[in-house]
Amino acid sequence: MTTPRFSRRIGANTDLKTGIDLEKNVKKGICIGTLPGGISDEGFALAVEAGFVGVELGTLNDDETRQKAAVLAKKHGVEIPSIMNSAHWGKPLSDPDPAVRQESVDGMMASFASAEATDAGTVLLVPAVVNDTVNYEEAWIRSQFEILGMLDVAEEKKIDIGLENVWNKFLLSPTEFAQYVDQFNSEYVTAYFDVGNIALYGFPHQWIRTLGARISKVHVKGFDTSTRQFTPTLLGGNLDWGASMEALSDIGYDGWVTAEMPQNRDNPRDGCFALSAEMDRIFAGDV
Repeated sequence: MTTPRFSRRIGANTDLKTGIDLEKNVKKGICIGTLPGGISDEGFALAVEAGFVGVELGTLNDDETRQKAAVLAKKHGVEIPSIMNSAHWGKPLSDPDPAVRQESVDGMMASFASAEATDAGTVLLVPAVVNDTVNYEEAWIRSQFEILGMLDVAEEKKIDIGLENVWNKFLLSPTEFAQYVDQFNSEYVTAYFDVGNIALYGFPHQWIRTLGARISKVHVKGFDTSTRQFTPTLLGGNLDWGASMEALSDIGYDGWVTAEMPQNRDNPRDGCFALSAEMDRIFAGDV
């Protein structure tokens, strides 16, 4: 296997930093869906007031919306760290129909345009979906081919393709996930690691240590392994946050940690403040 190029992710020094103080060094983000009002003054102002420094957006499909998001981010002093691609579930890169795969690629191009307009460094991508009509090998080969075709765009725009671990019956071990990322031999194909998603079939701290510098972004959400369900709050489940944060510190992670949580419909404002406080406790090891 060719050694992947990770130097950009860990600074000019190719030796991993270890023992990072997460409370001081990571950046705290929130997904746009958790905020009331969507891409609006109300939503962005609340994000800042609640203590978030970044807002993750979904794919923005027209220039007007992209410009609006960029202006609001600048106005409120927040960053757009990443764009969550919107087409990869309904139209996956692993679909047997070339026309569907092309629609998925088109969705990624719209996501790249969204990221470029808002200075986002990463586009989140679910690389493939295994199901009763698409087997594992087909999912691997088709998605590999399509991602290879996007690399020129990612490298030209200097925007990561952040592959996220989800419940897609694909890349089910950390070593396999690492191998999948490494095959592209590009610093612009990375892992967007989701601590909550992985708890269904793995241990987050183990995955973090195996993926190491491949991780460009992190999602957090609450999960209860006894019920196999997501929880409405980060601390409402039984995840070992201490082990995950220790692992992130050990690999020298000092990037974005973004909460991907449902909006509190009863009181979205209080929900955002409570979510921010939970993240502060997790970063401080107070859980």
